Amino acid sequence: MLQEKRLFLLDAYALIYRAYYAFNKNPRINSKGINTSAILGFANTLFEILQNEKPTHIAVVFDVGEATQRTVDFTDYKANRESTPEDIVIAVPYIIQLIEAFNIPVLGVPGYEADDVIGTLAKKAEEHDFKTFMMTPDKDFGQLVSDKTFIYKPAQFGNKSEILGVAEVCKKFEIQNTLQVIDILGLMGDKVDNIPGIPGVGEKTAMKLIQDFGSLEAVLANADKLKGKLQENVIKFADQAILSKKLATIILDAPIDFDEESLRTEQPNRPVLKSLLEELEFRQFSKRVLGEAEIVSSPSQPNLFDQTEAAEEKVAENFNTYDTIKPDYKLIETKEERNKLISKIKELNHFCFDTETTGLDPHNAEIVGLSISFNKSIAYYIYFPNNYNESVSLLAEFKEVFEDENIGKTGQNIKYDMAILSWYDIKVKGTLFDTMIAHYLIEPDMRHNMDYLAETYLNYRPISIESLIGKKGKDQISMRFVPIDIQTKYAAEDADVTLQLRSVFEPELKKNKLDFLFSEVEMPLVKVLCAMEAEGIRIDSNALAEFSIYLHDEIEKEEKAIIDLAGVKFNIASPKQLGDVLFEVLALDDKAKKTKTKQYSTGEDVLMKYLGKHPIIQHILDYRSLAKLKSTYVDSLPLLVNPRTGRIHTSYNQTVAATGRLSSNNPNLQNIPIRTERGREIRKAFVPRNANYTLISADYSQIELRIIAHLSGDVNMIADFNSGLDIHTATAAKVFKVEVDKVDKEMRRKAKSVNFGIIYGISAFGLSQQLSISRKEAADIIEEYFKQYSGIKKYMESTIEFARANGYVETILKRRRHLRDINSGNAIVRGFAERNAINAPIQGSAADMIKVAMIQIFDAMEEKQLRSKMILQVHDELVFDVHLEEIDIVKKIISEIMKSAMVLSVPVEVDINCGNNWLEAH
Repeated sequence: MLQEKRLFLLDAYALIYRAYYAFNKNPRINSKGINTSAILGFANTLFEILQNEKPTHIAVVFDVGEATQRTVDFTDYKANRESTPEDIVIAVPYIIQLIEAFNIPVLGVPGYEADDVIGTLAKKAEEHDFKTFMMTPDKDFGQLVSDKTFIYKPAQFGNKSEILGVAEVCKKFEIQNTLQVIDILGLMGDKVDNIPGIPGVGEKTAMKLIQDFGSLEAVLANADKLKGKLQENVIKFADQAILSKKLATIILDAPIDFDEESLRTEQPNRPVLKSLLEELEFRQFSKRVLGEAEIVSSPSQPNLFDQTEAAEEKVAENFNTYDTIKPDYKLIETKEERNKLISKIKELNHFCFDTETTGLDPHNAEIVGLSISFNKSIAYYIYFPNNYNESVSLLAEFKEVFEDENIGKTGQNIKYDMAILSWYDIKVKGTLFDTMIAHYLIEPDMRHNMDYLAETYLNYRPISIESLIGKKGKDQISMRFVPIDIQTKYAAEDADVTLQLRSVFEPELKKNKLDFLFSEVEMPLVKVLCAMEAEGIRIDSNALAEFSIYLHDEIEKEEKAIIDLAGVKFNIASPKQLGDVLFEVLALDDKAKKTKTKQYSTGEDVLMKYLGKHPIIQHILDYRSLAKLKSTYVDSLPLLVNPRTGRIHTSYNQTVAATGRLSSNNPNLQNIPIRTERGREIRKAFVPRNANYTLISADYSQIELRIIAHLSGDVNMIADFNSGLDIHTATAAKVFKVEVDKVDKEMRRKAKSVNFGIIYGISAFGLSQQLSISRKEAADIIEEYFKQYSGIKKYMESTIEFARANGYVETILKRRRHLRDINSGNAIVRGFAERNAINAPIQGSAADMIKVAMIQIFDAMEEKQLRSKMILQVHDELVFDVHLEEIDIVKKIISEIMKSAMVLSVPVEVDINCGNNWLEAH
């Protein structure tokens, strides 16, 4: 039996753009500063095709870039397209190298678009009994689909890949044959390619016209049968429609030969491919393709990757360091060996350490081992027994060196290790150096885990934790059950690698003038956060249980109301069933379309559009709000109470938000609702530790606006703050040109939206949407705002200019935010970077300010040996568990330090309140 010939023709630029924008919110930047998002996305797509579809023949087709007949026929063809983002321009040569390394032909014909080359080859392939798959997301290719030629839409965002044949294309466009796709495109035009079509004719109208008349020419011939504006436009723009059809027609006779043998799939050039992937720092992709890809060959298709060679390479890569660097990793087993190690440590300025534990939660995990390193490629490992008291006794031998203020400590995510040791009666002291935080300051938008850092900066791949204990899930084992010799290699390597990373990052911090921020803010903050996390906060589980019952009753009421209004019983929590009820049973919108998953969208943004059109919508929104409140907070929080302490212990992250803000997880206490009445009820459940304590909340007042006043030096805004006036009232008076006492609530509301919106680069459209006013009124308000506060406008412009010249912006304390797209030729990409340029110094300075305050308040409370503790940080707010006898002392410390943490050219105000729970104190 002859093997089926399967040809895949990849539309290069369509796939490259798709890959680039898929990573747009979280771009992948390598250590050289190159945005490799498009390259990686394309590489993954290419490899998945080779692996999953087993093409017998393949080629990648590019636009060559010369003028085509279409631009001769219509000079404005594709004229509205944004210039290619620089990151894509840089990526294309790498992508071509990648394709060639896979031994895949790169095709293109001068004077013809990639569409024409693909169309020509596809039709020639039909004559040679090929099944051809045109790999593209472009709908124009529907005109080429036949019983032998298909569109292959690659998988993306969790959706599976999709193959469109004649039936699928005809169903999509509601036509009789695929050639009618050209007629539809001619009528409706194409905004992307600037094909004009007929004004006022969209996709639905075009499809209906072709259904009724069969072709574009027939539509024009029967224009007299149409009505109103449609008839007028069809007659008036008939020539334009004919031209549009020509522009949309894919050429099938481009001058390119169909060479079957040259398109045949071959094995990749492994050495060239490996070298390229190393240069690009695609280590995981390299493992999949060259080392760990388990590609199963079909009987008729040769394997693209030799499994024996791949397996040998995998083993070699896993243990390369032991063969080349020959590290000296030693298991310390006797008291004599421990004493010798401790004696060595006492002579040091600093050492690196890492703990191995039974879990990721430091307040529930047990220590398994401790690794220590102070020389490159030399490290020691101490294993601990499965007995708490014995481990405390053994660790007590190291207590002196860990608590020595004169010996610095280095670690990767050192806060975790400090938290573990605190449960064993060891308080880590001395100057800290956290490699994760160091890298975060140097490259805030990159990843900061140790494996990534080792591969990127040391060109070394550490032993994977998953290779020891397995992947997350029920089959994962505890580190305690890993053989001790393997533990030793793994744990000692962690300490060794971390020490080596310090030697890379320390000079970089100085070079980039980040050493002050690192040593005086971020590192002292580690100790503060560690203490706050250990302290935790008490919750009233009984109050939450009662509230849960109340919410259950309210949810049931909403369910009944929804079912009554729908007239049918259905599962409200099912998006599919809800969509069917809204758009089929109740017929809220006959134009509503189903998504690719064959269901209607029922997200909050969609429901808000129908608010007021039917009473069921408000009930659905209320139902969802109540259900989320109950499941996410009310029922979940009591389950997170630590059995050791009886409190909830969150974990603060210093390396997540690129702006410098702290984040919180397990649980996220920064997202406890405050805006809704029922949401506020949850804060009532956060209470002092006992009757002798109260909660105090201290909140910076309008700190970001005060910082923008300081950074911009705007005379009017500084004067408004110095006068003690409410800033939004003062702004409204200026913008609307009335006396302060004449400012009404609506004026203040508008001024407040502008004040806060300016920080985030709000547009007239955005403001109009937010305030439900016309775009013209919004534009007038913004224009007047900048007249009154011209210094802010100048600050914004000068900040963008600085970013364009330097590639980054800075906070008051020199925290950097890199903006690699600030000079992009693509307006959308550039605009995003410009908004970040304006916002980052403001938000980042606010984050720095509260961090400085936290450190100083913590130190002051420690110095006075107070029983009161700082327990929560939520953006601009700090929460304290305060002994009743210390209220006045703590309030004074908080007020003085928060106001003076960073000297601004405007007064800093802090709202301080006490309460029997968090809500009362807020």
